[in-house]
Amino acid sequence: MITSDLLKECYPQATPQACEAFAEPLAAACDEFEINTPQRLAAFLAQIGHESGNLRFVKENLNYSAQGLRKTFPKYFPTDDVATQYQRNAEAIANRVYANRMGNGPESSGDGWRYRGRGLIQLTGKDNYMKCMKELNIGDPGYFETPEGASRSAGWFWSSRKLNAEADVGDIRKMTKLINGGFIGLEDRIKHYEHILHILGA
Repeated sequence: MITSDLLKECYPQATPQACEAFAEPLAAACDEFEINTPQRLAAFLAQIGHESGNLRFVKENLNYSAQGLRKTFPKYFPTDDVATQYQRNAEAIANRVYANRMGNGPESSGDGWRYRGRGLIQLTGKDNYMKCMKELNIGDPGYFETPEGASRSAGWFWSSRKLNAEADVGDIRKMTKLINGGFIGLEDRIKHYEHILHILGA
């Protein structure tokens, strides 16, 4: 069902090169993880469209200003002084924000950076990485930055959260909550979803 032409129609802002690079890997991932109805495909493509910035990003961008850190991660950067110490240092930011959760060690361990978001759905945290790498028989986290790895890890994450079931009933809010723990970007996700549903005639 997935072709470069379809991806270009779904993501008008994506480059032709990205659509070409991801068409075959996404088709294979959808086959592998039974994303095999128009409703499931629309939901999956909508979510990865938002998460990847229309196929532009396969790893998390943590290049925040101090102001951006205060706004996005107020729990971890409670004062201007703390935020200023970390601004524009993506590795340090990841190590602070992702420390001591999702299976990661403390800030000093470097796990936050090592297991930062990768793939078309931003796979994050040591626990998720280890499960995904084991089940996909992958040895190198860098695989998730390739078109194949970014697509397969997104399919794996989708399957691991049983998101096909939510796609079958069209619950975009619940899908979003299961993907990122909240409703960040919900409006954009819904916009993608409705657009792709229309394209697929669903």
